[in-house]
Amino acid sequence: MSWGETAVWIVGPYLTLLILVGGLIWRYRYDRFGWTTRSSQLYESRLLRVGSPLFHFGLLFVILGHVVGLLIPESWTEAVGISDRLYHLNALVVGAIAGFCTLAGIALLIYRRRRTGPVFLSTTKNDKTMYVVLVAAIVAGLFTTVASQFEHGHDYRQTVSPWFRGVVALQPDAAAMSLASWPFKLHALIGMLLFALFPFTRLVHAFSAPIGYLFRPYIVYRSRDRMDL
Repeated sequence: MSWGETAVWIVGPYLTLLILVGGLIWRYRYDRFGWTTRSSQLYESRLLRVGSPLFHFGLLFVILGHVVGLLIPESWTEAVGISDRLYHLNALVVGAIAGFCTLAGIALLIYRRRRTGPVFLSTTKNDKTMYVVLVAAIVAGLFTTVASQFEHGHDYRQTVSPWFRGVVALQPDAAAMSLASWPFKLHALIGMLLFALFPFTRLVHAFSAPIGYLFRPYIVYRSRDRMDL
């Protein structure tokens, strides 16, 4: 393993995290009014009604798949009776469906943004860069999902997953990551680049999701008493 690879898989994740956190703090402090999706629904809604849910729900399952694949050790799934073959088959089917839905959704949104004049005019250079990196991350993820089923002798749960859990535990295993095949390394690099760009694009709206709306107290309406009239 070269010193360059060691630096990428040990320093890279924490440098990305530093940019992500620092960028979010900077954006919230100095660009609070820009912390928005800059909604363009007013200009066009037909394609948005299809593309947005397709992208967001697909992305949700993609994220859940990454959480399971990277954070849950192989021994845990085997302990509950999930064989390695069943795990990878499920990862292929669910991951491929979620990935293609996400890709179809973002493709539709990009098409809408390019073909609708006012929407295209509101697109910044940061947005364009974000779309390129985001699509690259999705395509690379789809490729690794399919390729992992045909790569005999390589299991990402023995290479990428231990490295990622080590990053979380502040003990990154660069040697394990160095054994991963190039599609997984490329996907990881694109992922780090995407997170580094995150604070400076419209993606920051992910931290403004109205989750509290689900737990809001009910507002009770009652008719005015006749005696009050």
